Amino acid sequence: MEAFHPSLTFPFSYTFNTTTSALGGGIAENIATSCPNPWMDARIWCKLPHRLLDRVIAFLPPPAFFRARCVCKRWYALLFSNTFLQLYLEVSQGRHWFLFFKNKSLRGSYIYRNNNIGGSNGDSNTGGTNCDGYLFDPYELSWYRLSFALLPSGFSPTSSSGGLICWVSDEAGPKTLILCNPIVGSMSPLPPTLGPRLLPSIGLSVNPTSIDVTVAGDDLISPYAVKNLTAESFHIDAGGFFSLWGINSSLPKLCNFESGQMVNVRGRFYCMNYGPYSVLAYDVAANNCWTIEAPMRRALRSPTLMESSGKLLLVSAVEKSKLNVPKSLRIWGLQACGTTWVEMERMPQQLYVQFDDLENGNGYRCVGHGEFITIMILGSDKALLFDMSRKRWQWIPPCPYVHAGVDGDLHGFAYEPRLATPVTGLLDQLTTIPFQAFSA
Repeated sequence: MEAFHPSLTFPFSYTFNTTTSALGGGIAENIATSCPNPWMDARIWCKLPHRLLDRVIAFLPPPAFFRARCVCKRWYALLFSNTFLQLYLEVSQGRHWFLFFKNKSLRGSYIYRNNNIGGSNGDSNTGGTNCDGYLFDPYELSWYRLSFALLPSGFSPTSSSGGLICWVSDEAGPKTLILCNPIVGSMSPLPPTLGPRLLPSIGLSVNPTSIDVTVAGDDLISPYAVKNLTAESFHIDAGGFFSLWGINSSLPKLCNFESGQMVNVRGRFYCMNYGPYSVLAYDVAANNCWTIEAPMRRALRSPTLMESSGKLLLVSAVEKSKLNVPKSLRIWGLQACGTTWVEMERMPQQLYVQFDDLENGNGYRCVGHGEFITIMILGSDKALLFDMSRKRWQWIPPCPYVHAGVDGDLHGFAYEPRLATPVTGLLDQLTTIPFQAFSA
């Protein structure tokens, strides 16, 4: 067996609790002594065929897998075995986890950074080399810390899909995007976008055979002004088709999309309109824009849009004294017709009283993934988790790596941890394989 080497770095931070056994024997002797059950006899399990053992390991969640890599040389090398990774892609179950980051404000510092590159005004928001992410497991209510030490400075996370996190350059101008798999530390850069932008909204869609990225809005029309004018798309697939940032649509006139705040659902961007509330929708491929009336629009407070399992959800507090209904927090889903909302769930009244007292008008952020919705209360370390399949609400334990009131608020993404994302290999082949042009 290979001893655990302290210099080895892993994407997860763990606290290992070690105990000293009174027995002088090895692992097999300890197991045989402490487990009288004959089914746990080490003499039986040590003869398990490697291919069957690999299949068992492939079902482990990532934290358990990386702990298991410390056992021996062979298990350590599984992460680099094509045979094991192929098995992993075939049998591993999708996990609806979340990845959070400390929030940083960029808009107020762009002009100063661009006019004083390398100066003191530009250093506060470029600490990308020390960026950490916080992975939350809603099944076990556990937190893990991920390091992004290899990421260049001056990048911010903007979207996620298929086990990849998309990072975009902070500097105003043509945007550089990096697709990163934080579990294994891989990074795949994309070619720079065509048009200069400030804080565009970015939609990412990754499946086993293709990558699609859409960048929309916040076009720079001068060093001091932006306007929502165009959307451009990147596409590449295993069939040999690609489109490297073709400007395929112009945003409608008087388009008031929020910078960097649009939600991407199946090729459409959505954002909130205010006074009274409504939802602005934009179909990139069809170059079509329309308005969707929000439910109970005159009674909403802090409405938030989010994507979950390919559906658009609206989460909002409902508060109005003239309504003959109690105050509550409700969840609506947009139906397939694209114009009708259906109420899916309502927070229990007693829980809402606690939530309203903690939230105190500061607002909240929502992220959905699969059957889970997380609601992070701004200005505190309190958060709620709603399991839509079980109709269960519960408080989330605070992230142990963030200090409330000191490190700022967390913003996050739906994230499915994966040990392998072979689709990124298409990006490495852009300069070597004669792909065919593709118009989106």
